[in-house]
Amino acid sequence: MQPEKKASPELDVALSSCAEARFTAWHGATIALLVLGYSGYYFCRSNLSVVLPDLIQDLARHGIRPSAAQVRLGFIASVGTMAYAAGKFISGSMTDLFGGRRSFLGGMGGSILFTLLFALGGGFPLFTLAWVGNRFVQSMGWVGLVKVASRWFSYSTYGTVMAVLSLSYLFGDAGCRWVMSALMAHGVGWRGVFFAGAGSLAALLAANLLLLRETPEERGLPSPESNPLNVYAENGAQTGEDRVRLAAILKPLLSSFPFWLVCLLSLGTTLLRETFNFWTPTYFVQYVGLTSSVAAERSALFPFFGGISVLVAGVLSDKLGLNGRSLVLVGGMVASTVCLLALAQTPGHASPWTPVVLVTLVGFLMLGPYSYLAGAMSLDFGGKRGSATAAGIIDGVGYLAGWLSGDTVARVTVAFGWKNAFLLLAGASFLTALVALILATHQRFHAPQKTEA
Repeated sequence: MQPEKKASPELDVALSSCAEARFTAWHGATIALLVLGYSGYYFCRSNLSVVLPDLIQDLARHGIRPSAAQVRLGFIASVGTMAYAAGKFISGSMTDLFGGRRSFLGGMGGSILFTLLFALGGGFPLFTLAWVGNRFVQSMGWVGLVKVASRWFSYSTYGTVMAVLSLSYLFGDAGCRWVMSALMAHGVGWRGVFFAGAGSLAALLAANLLLLRETPEERGLPSPESNPLNVYAENGAQTGEDRVRLAAILKPLLSSFPFWLVCLLSLGTTLLRETFNFWTPTYFVQYVGLTSSVAAERSALFPFFGGISVLVAGVLSDKLGLNGRSLVLVGGMVASTVCLLALAQTPGHASPWTPVVLVTLVGFLMLGPYSYLAGAMSLDFGGKRGSATAAGIIDGVGYLAGWLSGDTVARVTVAFGWKNAFLLLAGASFLTALVALILATHQRFHAPQKTEA
């Protein structure tokens, strides 16, 4: 009888790598659940933007001047965005401590309840409470998604995987806007749109509750490899730990200069994204002269073409590496600045397609690079251990600019017009491009040392 041969260490490593790289049906199902689930968040997030022109008219019928209603609703949007930012700082670390699935599902449930509260409300105090609560609990969604993704997928596919997952807030946003615009075209009022959104998200919550799992090990699959250059690697951290001290998660991130540059990039790009997400339907109605339902439909082009951009940028990022992402950011923000300057020179009520095309171009040029920040870059910085915290801080810092996208943009457009608002946005885009250039330069001359995590 022949003695049993022991596998060599090299063979063990090779077999382990092959098993780890295997993409199974459960990996595909996890991506689908995360994409559909986070897309559903936008039924309860883009709804206020979509119904805003009709809500302003409804408030005018109750004796509130349209300009005053616009400013007050812009204020509510700003307070809600600040609540979202605050929630990001809290939920990111809590998600790393207690798990991504809980965070992802909890955000869904809370958003449903607050959306119903808004629809049942009848004045600004209740509108404010409901929208602030909604945005706060929704902050749990993306960090939960990032945490689950970090546990399921290898770092070598972060760019592509996060590009696909980012479609949830782009194609998902576009799809939700098209559904809501169809409801409005068939005479459904703004309250009906809110009720329909809450019901749709509830159905997606049920599907994720039944099928989504925190880790591949729960499905009998191997754990993937995290980025060996994440900020915890140099301390010899075990990136797969489920329970770690909060200080051990925060300190390596907060002491990283490139991490703070990415946070500054998040400030500029989030200001642009939130401004267009919230105000595009109102801009199309007030300045371009479209009807509310048509404005809602065409506002979906901004996230839709942004989704195409995300796919292109995601594949490029895996091919070009970390430095490539920064260079794509520089190019995208410079081109966005040019489009914003063109929007500032576009006359109102002329050709309805010129502003629509320019708005769509901004989405295509900016949203792909934007998706790197709280997506692949968060996974690069945080690995399995701190990915949700990294995403939460990056997103949270970005949404601090959200106040400007709501209240300030409302006041500027009412007092100085849409042209001046676009000039201010062009300035913000240009400054963001400069920060991206600094990051690219730093990464070029300060490449991190390759050590094992």
